[in-house]
Amino acid sequence: MAGYTIPHFQNDAGHHSIDIGVKEFMCTGATEPFDHPHVFLDMGDDSEIVCPYCSTLYRWDASLKASETRPEGCLYLTRAA
Repeated sequence: MAGYTIPHFQNDAGHHSIDIGVKEFMCTGATEPFDHPHVFLDMGDDSEIVCPYCSTLYRWDASLKASETRPEGCLYLTRAA
């Protein structure tokens, strides 16, 4: 889909669960070099999913934007080279 970016999320703080505003996303685990393979996750009709690599529970919250997380700070941002 042109013009659509899949959000990436990370869990540096080791939260048990993270609320997000999308149902399709990538989990990176943590900031490099502690990341895991960046895996695409799709909740489908469900409202939560567990990452098979880091066991983070992601829960969909319709009140959040695609770039928001609860707790804050779990959006993965690409670092400039």
